[in-house]
Amino acid sequence: MRPLVSAEIIAVGTEMLTPFRIDTNSLFLSARLNEIGIEVLRKSIVGDRMDDLVTTVANACFRSDVVIITGGLGPTADDLTREAVAAALNLRLREDPEILEGLKKRFAKRASGAMPENNRRQAQVLDGAVVLANPNGSAPGLWIDRGEKAVILLPGPPREMEPMFETHVGPKLARRTGARRLQRRVIKIAGQAESLIDEIASPIYVPFLKAAVPIETTVLAHPGQVELHLSAAGDDQKAIAAALAAAVESLTSAIGESVFSTDGRSIESVVGDALKARALTIGVAESCTGGLVAGRLTDVPGSSAYVRGGVMAYSNGVKSGTLGVPAELIAQHGAVSEPVALAMAEGVRRTLGADVGVAVTGIAGPDGGTPEKPVGTVWFAVAGPEGDTETYKRVVPGDRQVVRAWAVMVALDLVRRALR
Repeated sequence: MRPLVSAEIIAVGTEMLTPFRIDTNSLFLSARLNEIGIEVLRKSIVGDRMDDLVTTVANACFRSDVVIITGGLGPTADDLTREAVAAALNLRLREDPEILEGLKKRFAKRASGAMPENNRRQAQVLDGAVVLANPNGSAPGLWIDRGEKAVILLPGPPREMEPMFETHVGPKLARRTGARRLQRRVIKIAGQAESLIDEIASPIYVPFLKAAVPIETTVLAHPGQVELHLSAAGDDQKAIAAALAAAVESLTSAIGESVFSTDGRSIESVVGDALKARALTIGVAESCTGGLVAGRLTDVPGSSAYVRGGVMAYSNGVKSGTLGVPAELIAQHGAVSEPVALAMAEGVRRTLGADVGVAVTGIAGPDGGTPEKPVGTVWFAVAGPEGDTETYKRVVPGDRQVVRAWAVMVALDLVRRALR
């Protein structure tokens, strides 16, 4: 039988087309499928409309080896997944006496006792389907083989879906992928624009697709961070790992020192590891970022070993009173300036007894900008244990959230570079 190599995930539920619910199941499923060598080609969210569900399921079954549908297996009239799959695959639905008896026993253990009549719908199975037990809920899953392909129906609640996949679906799929596995590497870059990184990287990564081990590259951008995701699949895992390692080396050499991670670590983890390696502590002084830099540093488990604390010095009074920034320095240069940023970094290092001080002061907007210092102007400074200092200015285009997110990344990266 031909190995399973591609998959589509369909999340069912009108509620996930509103701002109030997020489809997290597809993230879990994508990770698990990738681990066993199955690449997810498409994800869909479909409301509780029969025609849309039937069309989506039919198209997915045509395109992909594996189709996983989550949700819509409940007892109510708008739970249409079973009926839609039956229509798309031209299969008959029948009531399974064993499932029905199990549902009745489940309800008999409750205070109400009797099973509501509409729960009988959950005892319906498609001809030829394998029933997947659900000890965590009332909706069983279904596995349907269609020639060399598989269609899998899973419940929507993650506490039901995830154990069902791990117990029944993942191991069975893994046996049908052969030796094929998918490997990924991620290059993370701080403080650079996506267009600039792609200008450098694309002449290198485009030829990867025609190499002996083809490698696909995807560029993802977040405020202050660009990621290059490299993936390759096949049977020879050593050859794939070697090809990806060579690709990473080529790209990181071309991009240079703005690369902060090739092993999956976040910028805050990289900074934390550098501080621990040198037995140093850090203190943070923040104005426009309002504590976000300290928040990122302390997101890392065990960060109490190197984070002394932070001062959210939003007002000039706190800059002067708590951090010891001379008032005349602020009056002469303004709160958003190189001398003030440096004084904040030195002040927080001294005040908190830290080895390293980092400071951020800027204009996040939407107000407060001037022709000389437009919105998005941010000054950064790092003060080290031996009087060594680094300062940096960045003018970030974008709204308040973008400016602040960029500022956090640049501040952490400035610390990383100072610690190298």
